[in-house]
Amino acid sequence: MRGRVGIFGGTFSPPHRAHLRVAEEALQQFALSEVLFVPSGIPPHKAENDVVDKEHRYQMVQRMIAGHAGLAVSRIEIDRAGPSYTIDTLRSLGTSLGKEMCFIVGADLLLDITTWREPDALLRSVPFVLAPRHGVARVRFEEAPFRCAQLHFLDMEEVDLSSTWVRDRIARGEACAKWITPAVSAYITEHRLYRDKERAAVHP
Repeated sequence: MRGRVGIFGGTFSPPHRAHLRVAEEALQQFALSEVLFVPSGIPPHKAENDVVDKEHRYQMVQRMIAGHAGLAVSRIEIDRAGPSYTIDTLRSLGTSLGKEMCFIVGADLLLDITTWREPDALLRSVPFVLAPRHGVARVRFEEAPFRCAQLHFLDMEEVDLSSTWVRDRIARGEACAKWITPAVSAYITEHRLYRDKERAAVHP
């Protein structure tokens, strides 16, 4: 795993401190050369109207990781037309980066791998670094279709924080400083994200 680029995909709506912690733990524990956040453009598993504009999500990730060595963010799915599929992104990044990769994901999300595009090819394409999630036992990954995959669990406490929970707090006007960084909080406030049913327009 040493020297690989960790690809950390997700909607990141909004990105929160648990995302940052997972990225930094993966970087250190597996001696990765870099962790590259890849905000999804059009998430295929979510209704487009339920997701804050992709440019907002990219900008929030960029602000969250500013000043954190070894962390970067990619526009590959932001600038791509159509739904964002992980297998397509990994194939494209494999060519453009010219480095070996691994994929960072929450254990709960990986359990739904059969609903992703080309799940078997995806599981064989790169090693996976899994963030432990509350209520997800490791024994569940000892069965099909995971037998063909290289799975590595992060040695950290279970992640019990979700973007949905953060969004709900923001919508209720509750403080979120404990769960999102000041830069992300300021961006959300500036653009009035998650507070109104109508999403704020992206300004050039």
